[in-house]
Amino acid sequence: MTEDFSVFTPKRIVEELDRYIIGQNKAKKAVAIALRNRLRRKLLPEAVREEIAPKNILMIGPTGVGKTEIARRLAKLVAAPFLKVEATKYTEVGYVGRDVESMIRDLMAVAYRLVHEEMQSKVKEEAEKRVEEKLLDILLPGIGAGQASGMGTPGQPPGYQPGQQPTSWFFNPQSDTAAHQERAEAGKPSIKNSATREKFRTMLREGQLEDKEVEVQLSTQAAPAIELIAGQHMEDLESAFSGIASIFGGKKKRRMVSVKEARQLLLEEESDRLVDKDKAQAEARERVEQSGIVFIDEIDKIATRESARSGGIDVSREGVQRDILPIVEGCKVNTKYGVVDTSHILFIAAGAFNVSKPSDLIPELQGRFPIRVELEALSAKDFERILKEPETALVTQYTLLLGTENVKLVFQPDAIAKLANIAERANTRTENIGARRLHTIMERLLEDISFDAPEKQGQEMLITPEFVEKRFDGIFESEDLAKYIL
Repeated sequence: MTEDFSVFTPKRIVEELDRYIIGQNKAKKAVAIALRNRLRRKLLPEAVREEIAPKNILMIGPTGVGKTEIARRLAKLVAAPFLKVEATKYTEVGYVGRDVESMIRDLMAVAYRLVHEEMQSKVKEEAEKRVEEKLLDILLPGIGAGQASGMGTPGQPPGYQPGQQPTSWFFNPQSDTAAHQERAEAGKPSIKNSATREKFRTMLREGQLEDKEVEVQLSTQAAPAIELIAGQHMEDLESAFSGIASIFGGKKKRRMVSVKEARQLLLEEESDRLVDKDKAQAEARERVEQSGIVFIDEIDKIATRESARSGGIDVSREGVQRDILPIVEGCKVNTKYGVVDTSHILFIAAGAFNVSKPSDLIPELQGRFPIRVELEALSAKDFERILKEPETALVTQYTLLLGTENVKLVFQPDAIAKLANIAERANTRTENIGARRLHTIMERLLEDISFDAPEKQGQEMLITPEFVEKRFDGIFESEDLAKYIL
């Protein structure tokens, strides 16, 4: 925690966001302060810490200007559980559809996967050792100790009788080989110490057996074939089904795969077995409650305009707002990983507010988003910077993509500037979709080059202002044509 506090200063956070997002300094500054306050809160005594609520943020701006990307990059920067939801997919209580509490359950699932993967990486070395032993047991059934102790003939599992169908080449600790293990422990020769086993171990590590087909037995969890009742929480159903599954035990499935694929499948199973599930759930809950970020997009679509408060669909919109309110204020939500307190989750809401305005939200919800940031529409200069400055800039992406076909793509600076001007003009004359317009423009620009790339290996393709002008010639002469093409 102290390390995070010294590293993630507001200026440092903004610098990191600048690597991926152009402009919007006000929004970057607001989220940087919000994140810094969360780190400051963690250093306070527990009695004071509980009294400090996060300062939720409301971002106002047209589509495609970086609202979602700012929140997503912020969460990735500090490895915080992050979830983006659309406000329009929720309905108020009593209607068919997703209830607002599902956003917290989904966030908890994201956090659990995050923690589970981290724990799996910590036990990877031990899991790899176990997988190696399992693969050797599969490749060498009944050789060495098994044969020496009368446990079976070479190539057959213990207890095999002539004419009997072989059961499996998979080492099953619950099968007759339990007797094999007891005898081995009593001083009988062990297959694990045999020269043959060590020889196969060396071949396995050197990759000489990667393509050999083996049969593995894997645990599977079949989805229950049952009709879901409208209004019934999925969490309740999952908890009930998992309880039933634990009574009857896991189901096993046999597959014929290569050693390479078997290693990966067994590694996933062993890593999962070595992870402490209870510890993972507790850590995930802690991260959600203290570091979780929920991004609620399109919140303007559930705002109720003053002129339309008399009834109709707007009544349902206001109902959704009232359902979201307790989640943002702080309440306890039941999930399959335990009860989650939402009091200290950071909520970032965003919307264009073209038709409605922030004051159309119910007053209680407005009060829960004290920080308001207006994002600016993108200009030609911004588009030019977006095309070439970020680490994953569009020009870089297309250059690398065509580089896989051994085609060298070179953009002249004036050509990039011309593309930026086309993007600004298209957004002005048609619908303003922000930086997303650049994807459409780049695809049209490089359509023929991308199609003919396999036949142009080893060539250099120079993108000049003249080439750009030729590709977009006549599009803006007809407004309807520009709408359909760009």
